Amino acid sequence: MNFLKNKYHEDIINQKLNNLNTIIQCSFEFFPPKNINLEKKLFSSIEQLIQLKPFFFSVTYGANSGERKKTYDTVKKIYNKTGVITTPHLTCVDSTPNELKEIAKFYWENGIRSIFALRGDSNNINYQHKMYAFDLVYLLKKVANFDISVAAYPEIHPEARDAKSDILNLKRKIEAGANRAITQFFFNTESYLRFRDNCIKNNINVEIIPGILPIYNFNQLKRFSELTNVQIPYWMFEIFKELDNDLHTQKIIGTSIIIDIIKNLYKEGVRNFHFYTLNQSDIVYSICRLFGFGS
Repeated sequence: MNFLKNKYHEDIINQKLNNLNTIIQCSFEFFPPKNINLEKKLFSSIEQLIQLKPFFFSVTYGANSGERKKTYDTVKKIYNKTGVITTPHLTCVDSTPNELKEIAKFYWENGIRSIFALRGDSNNINYQHKMYAFDLVYLLKKVANFDISVAAYPEIHPEARDAKSDILNLKRKIEAGANRAITQFFFNTESYLRFRDNCIKNNINVEIIPGILPIYNFNQLKRFSELTNVQIPYWMFEIFKELDNDLHTQKIIGTSIIIDIIKNLYKEGVRNFHFYTLNQSDIVYSICRLFGFGS
């Protein structure tokens, strides 16, 4: 255990030294808080993360109008408090093109110039997809010159036929006008690197930003992975075994895992990272400080 601890500290020191003269960008994803207490917790996290000079914040979105308003209100509050570009997620599922045009116009007229465009998932089991993310990107660009982020899936979208069709779908989104792609979270860096290489081979020339999910609770992580088609390596199941009731140790081990992922990606030329914060800042802030984000 002492050997592991010493190696861990050595890696931290070496990485910090290597990064002293390197600009690394970060961005952070939040979700709309459900009550006033959770809102206070969110803005406490944002107050800490703003010190890292983030590239942008993003706020997730529910398909119905009530959730949409929560997203908009949260975006405006964050932007007004921080001045950082704040990007609402927007889905096209269960919405007509005319409804989406009106939402886009409303956003633009209210100073929102950046959107994360997604297909989304319908609550209607009989829903047949009439619009996809590339349709939404095209629609948004017709309304105004939005800066648009789209999703990418290093381990393939759960509904994709295969890796090739998934890459071609991403290419359609980029050709429609998307400015960058942000990936689903992953724990196998080879999956991301292989995916990035495939993007280049298919003439997808925008930045492919890796999505990073901090590990707070391994059981929660397993639920997330089941929903998103993300593979958790076998060794992670082993290392978190018998720690269900020890969240403190889980967070320490989880932080070490994320540090290694970022370190490996950095060695492969990645300089921009998007963090799924779950509205928390302690682990994310510590990791970003370690790597010199915002320096």
